[in-house]
Amino acid sequence: MKVLKLSAQGLPQAWISLEQAVLHYAAGEVRWESGGEIAVFHGGHNALTGRQSVIAVNSIIGTRGVPVINPFELQPGLTNGKLFVRDRQVCAYCGGHFPEELLTREHIVPCAKGGRDHWMNVVTACRPCNHRKGPRTPEQAHMPLLYAPYVPSLWEDFILRNRRILADQMQFLMAHVPKSSRLLH
Repeated sequence: MKVLKLSAQGLPQAWISLEQAVLHYAAGEVRWESGGEIAVFHGGHNALTGRQSVIAVNSIIGTRGVPVINPFELQPGLTNGKLFVRDRQVCAYCGGHFPEELLTREHIVPCAKGGRDHWMNVVTACRPCNHRKGPRTPEQAHMPLLYAPYVPSLWEDFILRNRRILADQMQFLMAHVPKSSRLLH
């Protein structure tokens, strides 16, 4: 289970472990919290009062300090897993929906022809379509794209990074994704 760590201004910073979240709470770095309580940690007993320390961790925390991520300079890392989620596991050529193990990263302009491994030059394709297109552009292969590639926003990237997002975390992130996001449709 991961905690969604945000800047004090509400910008996503990282998915962190419960233990990392406890360190933020103990250091007094949590400015605000949202979502539900997902864990409670019990510490030692105070020598003077005899009371045990308790830290309750929420699923979303806003922390003090300057944001590590500038959303305007963000270029999300490209992985097959994130690509397949961005494209909803749908082949860009035949429109079929496939399990992840039957999908490939397909370069619209092949690397052999100067195409780059970049969000705007890749789509999800099933193995047969990828093989059929080969080292050609969609136009050369007479295989038009069914959808256009795009670079995910900061909010979309945080959704694409984590497969086990709690409902309140998903609601928070989805409220900020662009209206044109494929994740909404």
